[in-house]
Amino acid sequence: MTTKSSTRAKRIGIGTRPPANPHAEAWIRQGDAEALSKGDLYTARLTLDVTPALRARIKVSAFTQGMTVANLLRGMLEREFPEHRGENTP
Repeated sequence: MTTKSSTRAKRIGIGTRPPANPHAEAWIRQGDAEALSKGDLYTARLTLDVTPALRARIKVSAFTQGMTVANLLRGMLEREFPEHRGENTP
């Protein structure tokens, strides 16, 4: 009778985890805090269908102003729909 040889591979350890860098950890956590505060400000998603040509014009306008499309549109919507409008304003 013959025996089958084992085809299992040896486990190789990847080593110990390097010590944490407190400056790097603080930098990472700072990014988390900024993401949380931004998410707190804008929590509703709005989907809007536009033509490809209009989308292109919006993207070019945002790029030339050095901002994201989302920030450009948020600003436009805030100007058009301010939080407090006058009573005689439609």
